[in-house]
Amino acid sequence: MNQDRIKSEAFAFLAAGWWPTALLLAGTAAAGPVLGGLVRPIFVLGCAVAGWFAWRRSAEAHVQSAILLFAFAPFVRRLVDVVAGFDPSSIMLSGPLLFIVAPFPSFWSLLASKDRPSNPWLVLPVIILACVVYGAALSIFQNDWFNAANGGMKWAAPVLYAMALQQQADSRFALAHAMARMFLIVLPITGLYGIWQYVDPQSWDQFWMVNASITSVGYPLPYMVRVFSTMNAPASYATFTATGLLLVGFLRPGWQALAASVPAAIGLLLSLYRTSWIALAVCVLFCMLFQQTRKRALATTIGIACAVIAAIAFAPFSDVITSRFESLGSVSNDSSGTERLDEFVTLWNAPDSTVIGRGFTVTDVGVAGAMPIDGQIIASWVTMGIPVGLVCLAAYIWTGLWAASAAWRMPLREGVVLGALAVGALLVQMPLTSVSSGEVSALFWMCVAMACPIDQGAGAVETSALPTPNNQTGA
Repeated sequence: MNQDRIKSEAFAFLAAGWWPTALLLAGTAAAGPVLGGLVRPIFVLGCAVAGWFAWRRSAEAHVQSAILLFAFAPFVRRLVDVVAGFDPSSIMLSGPLLFIVAPFPSFWSLLASKDRPSNPWLVLPVIILACVVYGAALSIFQNDWFNAANGGMKWAAPVLYAMALQQQADSRFALAHAMARMFLIVLPITGLYGIWQYVDPQSWDQFWMVNASITSVGYPLPYMVRVFSTMNAPASYATFTATGLLLVGFLRPGWQALAASVPAAIGLLLSLYRTSWIALAVCVLFCMLFQQTRKRALATTIGIACAVIAAIAFAPFSDVITSRFESLGSVSNDSSGTERLDEFVTLWNAPDSTVIGRGFTVTDVGVAGAMPIDGQIIASWVTMGIPVGLVCLAAYIWTGLWAASAAWRMPLREGVVLGALAVGALLVQMPLTSVSSGEVSALFWMCVAMACPIDQGAGAVETSALPTPNNQTGA
């Protein structure tokens, strides 16, 4: 029986619909030295086409391709930049956003149907989209069309994706298992590259660190990098890694989870991003509360503890990881935490307390004296002001609560894990980082959509009655 299952999964791996996306990434990296900057718009258009193709293949293939694209597009961008020159507009990073917008037309056709099922969950994304439109309008009124489009796209694309993805989610959790299979591939690659990046940062990483305005990546020198691996920032990499570790740890066989988790856990530690450390710990503790996940939660806890001990025992990593762990228990010496609290004071003491909001027009954090924007509360406040920002924040919190209730609504292992991810987002990520923009938002909304399947509960609509992509077997 186990052999048949292994053969079935091997066949699914070879027939996966994410191969075109992998070829797009590889082809762009290879063409960069030849085509130079011309490869950038080609890549963006290629992402849109790949998104359409993957969605037609299956929702599972699209989710896997999206994870692959968000994980490796920043790396390909750096390979192109080092030969074609630094691109401050980061146009290649809009490719993954276009990729996840591709399924929305199929959702729009469902809305136009007269016999569409009732779906109260959609009210919250619509409220958030209305708030995004308000934020974009504020930027347009300042004649800042670029940031209106760029910021609006980063906020809106993940929400639109979730609205389409939720129509394909079901209580069998096929999409969650598809995510776990993809993370089984992504985690060891990004983890090993992250360790290499810490020990010996390559020329493309050094070039990007010098030219980008981000100030949280450390220095382009051996043993002085805050690991961001193949992604665009330590926060993005750590968030993806922590989510992947939880999904792989609970939804894949033990030996597979162990093989993928060891390098990923070390890479997560070297990111020095404590928010993801705490969020992962909260998620695992939440899973211990349920019988369906208690054994795996204990095994995952032991595995993570062993990875921490191994990383601390290894001389090149020990000092930086140990000092970062010590900062968790020293509030007075926590400059990052103090800085986050000061952001609230700064905003409240502003001349208008940003009642109206600034829109998506923000000051570059690389400029001296510029205030960083940390946490969903601050992000909503700065972008949309107090009244509209509170509405947006409330919609995000309610969305997270709805997803967290999956642990009780669908008390299976998958429902508990998705509920745990929502709890981690509510208790840790939202207060400390933004879940509303870019790749972190895309990951958040993917999990939320899967935790609120349209077919769960009594009297739910059958998934066969919904318009679905071709070949739902997936990867």
